[in-house]
Amino acid sequence: MSRATRKPPAERRAELAAAARAVALDEGLAAVTLRAVAARAGVTPALVAHYHESMDGLVAETFVSVVAAELDELRALLAAERDPVARLAGLVSTLLDGSRDDVTVIWVEAYALGRRNAELGAAVRDQMDAWSDVIEDVIESGVASGDFRTEDPRAAAWQLLGMIDGLNAQALVRWGGAAERGPLLAHALEGMLGLGRGVLLAG
Repeated sequence: MSRATRKPPAERRAELAAAARAVALDEGLAAVTLRAVAARAGVTPALVAHYHESMDGLVAETFVSVVAAELDELRALLAAERDPVARLAGLVSTLLDGSRDDVTVIWVEAYALGRRNAELGAAVRDQMDAWSDVIEDVIESGVASGDFRTEDPRAAAWQLLGMIDGLNAQALVRWGGAAERGPLLAHALEGMLGLGRGVLLAG
């Protein structure tokens, strides 16, 4: 491979981060290797190693860049809707519509890889906390408005997040009916939060 054109460090780091993100979304988080990132960026593996001495760190950074972007999209979606019931319904339908399978793969891989990659494990926990905070905020707003009934919004958010993760992981191998996941989760939430049957599917 020919010698890479010299670029400012910040520009080169951004270029390598974009290459790692592209590899992860196309091939999965486990595919983010020194050689794969170098090939995607059109540089030598030695140059990638120069900027990222630890591949564990690069994998963790790549995970965060992908899942944090998804959370930013969700925050924007929720900000556009003030009604707590509509916000919760939108959250459920958006996260189970099958359009984010590439990100789901990265989450599933991160759970497994994070057992041996301490940096990735810490990043996964931080992002789970961030997701839980957003969902808890939706539930708390519904409790404050009188639409939801729960004594522990944090626990409800944790349970909801676990159900979303589980259903989306199952969808990767096409287990269960795709059309049934949304109603299944909606009905479970209605029971958890004291909502009438079918309220979350009405819209």
